[in-house]
Formats: sequence, C-alpha cells, structure tokens
Amino acid sequence: MSQRRTSGDSGRATIRDVAARADVSVASVSRVLSGNYPVSEELRRRVMKVVRDLDYVTNAHARSLAGGGGTPTVAILINQITGAAFPHVAKGVEGAASLRGWLSLVGTTGDDPERELALVNLMRQQGVAAVILLGGAYDFDEYQLRMGRFARSLDAAGSHLVLVGRPPLEGNVPATTVDYDNEGGAYAMAGHLLSAGHRRILVLPGHAELTTAQGRLRGARRAFEAYGMPFDPGLVLHGTYAYEHGYDAVEGSLRRKLNFTAVLAGTDVVAAGAMQALRTAGLRVPEDVSVVGYDDIPLASQLTPQLTTVHVPYEEMGRVALRAVADRREAGAGRRKGGDGDHLVLGTHIVVRQSVQPPAQRA
Repeated sequence: MSQRRTSGDSGRATIRDVAARADVSVASVSRVLSGNYPVSEELRRRVMKVVRDLDYVTNAHARSLAGGGGTPTVAILINQITGAAFPHVAKGVEGAASLRGWLSLVGTTGDDPERELALVNLMRQQGVAAVILLGGAYDFDEYQLRMGRFARSLDAAGSHLVLVGRPPLEGNVPATTVDYDNEGGAYAMAGHLLSAGHRRILVLPGHAELTTAQGRLRGARRAFEAYGMPFDPGLVLHGTYAYEHGYDAVEGSLRRKLNFTAVLAGTDVVAAGAMQALRTAGLRVPEDVSVVGYDDIPLASQLTPQLTTVHVPYEEMGRVALRAVADRREAGAGRRKGGDGDHLVLGTHIVVRQSVQPPAQRA
C-alpha cells in the first residue's frame, strides 16, 4: 500500500514529495508533468508511478481553484453533447454557474465507462471545484468501486463529485446525488396505459446494465403488480436510447407478429422511432397502437400525434446540482470532508397528450 508523504498543508502531496520519492529533481518532475520537454521513458515511468502512488494533483494553479483561490470551475461530464435530454441539465448547471461568475467545462464520455472514469480522474488532476456527472450509471461492481475512490480523491483535493440522474454510490462516499423519481415516473406511465385498458405493452427501457433502464423497468413491473396483471418479460427489449432502437425494436416485433397494443419507450427519442416504425407498417398512433415516452423534451410536443410522456425537470436538476456545490463551498468544504453526501430527489409527472387511447378491438 502506498503512503502519502506530505510537506504542504491540508495533507496534500507536493511536487517536492514526488521528486523526493522518485529520487529526482523538482525540475525533472516538472518536465515530465508539463510534457513540453523531452525526457527518457524510464524517468517518465518512475515519476508517473510516484504521482499515482501519492495521488498528486499536478496543476498547482488549478488546485487553487478547488481550494478557494481564483475563479471556481465546474466540470460537466455528459454522454453526448448532442443528446436529447441531459444537455438540458448542462444548461441548468452552466446558467447557475454563470450567475455566480463561475466557469464551466464540458466533456463527453461517448457512453464509455472507461472514458468516463478517465475524465473524472483528469478533472481531479485539474483541480476543478466539482465534477458533475450526468446520466445513468453502469451497474458494474468494479465501476462503482473505482468511482467511489475518485469521489474520495476529489474530496481530499478540496473538490466534490456530484451525480445527476443516477443513484448514489454505495458505502460511505463523499458525493452529492441529484436524482429524479425515475422508477415512480415509469410506474405512473405504465399505470396510465393499464388504466386505459392495455395489457400487452412492449417495453423499451434502455440498456439492461444501465441504472436508468433498470429503474424504468422496475417501475413498469410494479405497475403490473399493482393492477394484478401478469407481466410478460418477452415484451421487454433492451437497447440504446436512440431513435434507431425504437424503430428496429417495433419493426422487428411486428415482423415476429408479437401481440402488443402499446409501446412504453424509455425516452421520447425512442418513442419517435417506434412511431415511425408503426407508420411504415401502416398502423396508426394511437388508433391501432398507443405510444408513450419518457423525458418530455421539446420533441414530445412536436410529434404527430403529440406524445404522452413523463416530465423530468432536467434544467432544475442542473441548477440544484450547482447550488449544492456552491452551498458546500460557502459552508466550508473542510468541515464537510468525508462521510456520506446528500441525496436530493426531484419529482416527475405524466404529461398527457394525444398518443394514448384504449386498445382497438381486433377480430
């Protein structure tokens, strides 16, 4: 196990600690870290091993941002900058940060858990005031463990991890969670379809290992249980939150002659793809098949017919996330280091439009 040697305050390793442990000069460490000077591969490996062992935050100026000097900077990590829903969270974060005179950085993960973890580590090294992660998490034990370690490392460096739209990390992890009632929204929407008379509902919740999809599927199952109706797992099709998945899932289900009278889509974009597949097959929405979505992005009211969906307060989640960071700094981050973070949950509700009606009577 590595031992951190500190000569600076707050228990943080300094560049002199790195130089001493690596048995090289401070100038040599600086050259390796800056990347602007040629150094031997052996020297680079030796220095970077010590940097990792000591959990050294490399950018002293950036470290001052997290510690209170200079302009606070928040890093917003998002799956895709062109995505349909979570850019609205980023907008809320950026707007609230701008009002306080803070800077915002945006990074994209490309739906890659390894890239997400690498970006969290990079932002930790850059000393941002907070790293705000947007969107569902991956339900892998190793991923959860590594993210927990990063949360503790950010906390030790005077920064903070904020999780938006995903469950809190397990254990005693210093991270704030700003979530929404994901499962409750799916429960209400499935109940809406069931109350309209639908029993055979094609469910497109998202990737099976994504916590967002897991919550939406649990909500749908719970609604069937509450109504005393059997739930058919054969009508659950996992996939991405993309238009193409909605189209392909419905087109394939029709081709296989699956019996369903409604589609519960994991996002409004997936619902749009499902509606197009139904139209291509000569079926009408909602006269032949009802379709509902999740998110309530602007697209939902622009479709024909307008989409019944679950409203998620994405921009407000972003504002709440930034306020949580600001409140923590104003209260004095040092007094709140370690321990569990806050878990804030915002409500969801159904927006009823024109895409649902009772199932058609078929011969």
